[in-house]
Amino acid sequence: MRRLAGGLALFGFCFAGAPRAEAWPASLQLALMRDARRLVPKTLARLIGDREDQILEEVRRFPPALTQAIAADLSSGALRSGTLGALDANVSEAVALLRQQRITEGVIRLGATLRIPADLSDPILAAGPEGYPAGVTREYYAFIEANLGKLPVTLADDKALLLSHRDIPAYWQRLVGQSRQQSGVVRGELFRGGRVVDHRTIDFRSHVFGVAQISYSRAVTAIAATWLALWREARGDLTRQPTPRTVAPVDASPLEPPATLALPPEAEP
Repeated sequence: MRRLAGGLALFGFCFAGAPRAEAWPASLQLALMRDARRLVPKTLARLIGDREDQILEEVRRFPPALTQAIAADLSSGALRSGTLGALDANVSEAVALLRQQRITEGVIRLGATLRIPADLSDPILAAGPEGYPAGVTREYYAFIEANLGKLPVTLADDKALLLSHRDIPAYWQRLVGQSRQQSGVVRGELFRGGRVVDHRTIDFRSHVFGVAQISYSRAVTAIAATWLALWREARGDLTRQPTPRTVAPVDASPLEPPATLALPPEAEP
């Protein structure tokens, strides 16, 4: 870990003037982690669940150089090869620890990789160089926190759960494009007439609700996909993999959206 941090010193210096990334609040990171556990094998879900506090602490220690690199690339709309390489080196450390049978350290590092797919799935961080007016970010996250129980969490991409480690960088790149497409919606809905909109005045009819549901589900799926790819490479136990259930609208018409895959029941504590 020290070698990676040192190797990124120059890399981080290059991004000293990059915008500062404002990640999901800790409460939402915990929610993302718990929902992502519902998509991975029971053994891994339990190992992560037993170490939630340690994993969140590791997330808070995410290398500043990588934080700046992600922020700069999200602002430009694509991850550069240098950023992808540094991110992949970071997550590969979890695989190395697990293969050395350093299970506790490895699981903590693996769990903490959630920071990468979560940030790349967040339209707030992909707002572009202009960013958002002051207060928009606060109201967006406050809206998600207040409505988390009402947001249907769905599997954004069932094929993502089958990706190998070598497929993950390209998958992360796709997340950036998807998040960037939603950034303008957040700005348009939460900043009107020169004023920030109070999240308490927004309900399910707002486009913000749709963006929040899609981006949260995308983050959950991406976290689980990243965990699974690394867990496979570390030769972890892949038995008892939960199966998402198909949910379709009742009396659906051809004009209604297709059936979606809902997450399986919550993982055992």
